[in-house]
Amino acid sequence: MLYLHIPFCKQACSYCNFHFSTNLKQRTGVIDALVRELEVRRTELPAETVPSIYLGGGTPSLLRADELDKLFDTIRQAEYWDGSAETEITLEANPDDLDAETIAMLANRPVNRLSIGIQSFDEADLRFMNRAHNAVEARSAVEKVVAAGFDNLSIDLIYGAQTTSDATWAENLRIATDLGVNHIASYALTVEPKTALGHRVATGAVPDTDDDKFARQFDMLIEHLEGAGFEHYEISNFARPGHRSRHNSGYWTGQPYLGVGPGAHSFNGSDRRRWNVANNAAYARVWPDIHSTEDYEGAGPLLYGEEVLTERDRYNEFVMTGLRRSEGIDLQDLADRFGQERADHFAREVARHLTAGTLRQVPPGAIFRLTRDGLAVADGVAADAFL
Repeated sequence: MLYLHIPFCKQACSYCNFHFSTNLKQRTGVIDALVRELEVRRTELPAETVPSIYLGGGTPSLLRADELDKLFDTIRQAEYWDGSAETEITLEANPDDLDAETIAMLANRPVNRLSIGIQSFDEADLRFMNRAHNAVEARSAVEKVVAAGFDNLSIDLIYGAQTTSDATWAENLRIATDLGVNHIASYALTVEPKTALGHRVATGAVPDTDDDKFARQFDMLIEHLEGAGFEHYEISNFARPGHRSRHNSGYWTGQPYLGVGPGAHSFNGSDRRRWNVANNAAYARVWPDIHSTEDYEGAGPLLYGEEVLTERDRYNEFVMTGLRRSEGIDLQDLADRFGQERADHFAREVARHLTAGTLRQVPPGAIFRLTRDGLAVADGVAADAFL
């Protein structure tokens, strides 16, 4: 899988702690460096066409046609992708960018899946989050891209915000399903340090989030979307049949992926994770001097950090991601990957959750899945089974 991080935004959302900049001065340098990184790091993925390409951010919908063409030309020339329509190619977009001209431009590019950062269809929510779009743009963006022929469409929604009443959340869900989107990723608002929202909460300017509201609105989310025909295939992700995100599913099942761009992460599918320097100027400054794998490896901390995963790390991640997915954890698969002793440890440690009703075994008994009650305490169930 291939991920491209586009680290630019029009303005900073109050809750966001991803790497981005509202200063576009480094834009050309970053795009050129992305091209070079794509060329140099090709051997880190298998030689065949990647199953998915994902342009995230930041705000990839800020890119001009010539910038997208430069990136896609490089992806083709470096043989990440052979032009097959079977490859899922997702671009994240903000509603305020999706005017008729931009939608037409995207429709004429290889992008076949859009992920729109709606977050809410409510004006008060959007102001609180400091989103660049308004409620009218949120709804019309979805309507316009559907009319343009994008039939693989995901939207993001946030619940539990200080401004989001239960009535507001119910209306958000109603609008989303009425608009006919086929994938929804929905997250509880998280108060992160070093964000505008984190500062406001820390200084008492706004109250902290409410766990009871989170639980209540998460339950509303499941009820509404399952009732509308969506499958709840990962704790925060819902899809109509045939519309799961292939890219994110690859992350959750331990597939290798290459992340290019400032702040992007990579995983070799086994025991090594790398992350790029989260500094646009440094990224754009160093990459012009990188011409080979040897140059890249030699640059070390100038370009990336690295973590070598222990067997314990890999087991714990397998448990965490496995329980988050609707497929759950197959005890035999766990034993094949990590040994019978680890499988026995898992079964022993989660036994209390079978008794408590937060976990169930699927006949004939080898597959463990969270129950509806268990979804709300998934992290705790997984932590109990960690090494």
